[in-house]
Amino acid sequence: MNKLSDINTCVIIPTYNNEKTLARVIDGVLEFSNGKDVIVVNDGSVDSTEQILEAYKNKVIVLGYKENVGKGNALKLGFEKAIELGFDNAITIDSDGQHFPDDIPVFLKAAKENQGALLMGARDMTHETIPGKSSFGNKFSNFWFKLETGIELPDTQTGYRLYPLEPLKKIKLYTSKFEMEIEVIVKMAWKDVKIIPVNVKVIYDYDERVSHFRPLNDFTRISILNTYFVILTFAYYLPKRLIKASFKKEFWVKLKKDIVKPEESNLRKSSSIAFGFFMGIIPLWGFQLLIGIPLAFFFRLNQALFIGAANISIPPMIPFIVWLSYYVGGFYYSNDTPLPELSKITLADIHVNFIQYCIGAVVLAIASAIVSFVLSFSLLSLFRKQAKIS
Repeated sequence: MNKLSDINTCVIIPTYNNEKTLARVIDGVLEFSNGKDVIVVNDGSVDSTEQILEAYKNKVIVLGYKENVGKGNALKLGFEKAIELGFDNAITIDSDGQHFPDDIPVFLKAAKENQGALLMGARDMTHETIPGKSSFGNKFSNFWFKLETGIELPDTQTGYRLYPLEPLKKIKLYTSKFEMEIEVIVKMAWKDVKIIPVNVKVIYDYDERVSHFRPLNDFTRISILNTYFVILTFAYYLPKRLIKASFKKEFWVKLKKDIVKPEESNLRKSSSIAFGFFMGIIPLWGFQLLIGIPLAFFFRLNQALFIGAANISIPPMIPFIVWLSYYVGGFYYSNDTPLPELSKITLADIHVNFIQYCIGAVVLAIASAIVSFVLSFSLLSLFRKQAKIS
């Protein structure tokens, strides 16, 4: 299976000022083409790209913008054309020369075996030509993608992918630049599209490659998008995922494995529980898990135990935690407006007594963390064999 037509697939090549490598990439892709199944989107290039594409006008479909509008918009234009032409799948490949067109058969074979799946070209991020900032950025992106979808991938920043086009017809994409490649895979995961990594080759030739990634601007845009996605995850998609998974035996087996972890020390388990109680009570409503999970990951704590303990702030417990925080805070700060009975607390009452509540919540969070650590460590020491510190 070496032709795009074998599974009704096209190739989309977004390009912006890659005159040194563009022709080579197009020639490589055309080796697997039977006709007009290659779409090149010129994203407002100001180098010789337009002249290069003129030579291919009878071999490929050329689309484009007069001004640079971002890789995300270029890809969306390519997707629209691919859907219009009736293709089932679209492979995207960067025009900067880092990808090898002769990996296309890898995608075609995997797509045949996994119909309807999104295939992600997994690069070897330890390759000697990979810049350090790219490797770090990929790890960062992988972490947030797993948090948002529950799916672990080795390379979420790759531009070498095979998209099934049917799900894309039902997904609205709002971003316009590099962050769109994050938006689309998260939304496809939320639509339950199967996502599979396939190994591909990579090379970064610094004499030819031109990168248009702007670390400050683009990293900020990606961070804002991830923040939005994480909020949606904890508000809707994570509960939905957990409810759905709870009906599967594998979920409970995996959860038990994550909690038990025999190689993990009692100290780490107790610290995870204590940190969970602390974050569950600290007055950061709506952001406890958003802040706590990355910190638990960073400090290599048991995330299952942390999340379980942090759920002390589930709705039935919230009025009690607020009232107790206010009561504790009264030892350090007080005003003339008493808090009503536990069952009658409103947001307005919390606002009036905000300082007293915050002070009490911080003290209560610290005290709960200390008590939960001492109790859990004592119980683990009594009933569990001490594991080697991992």
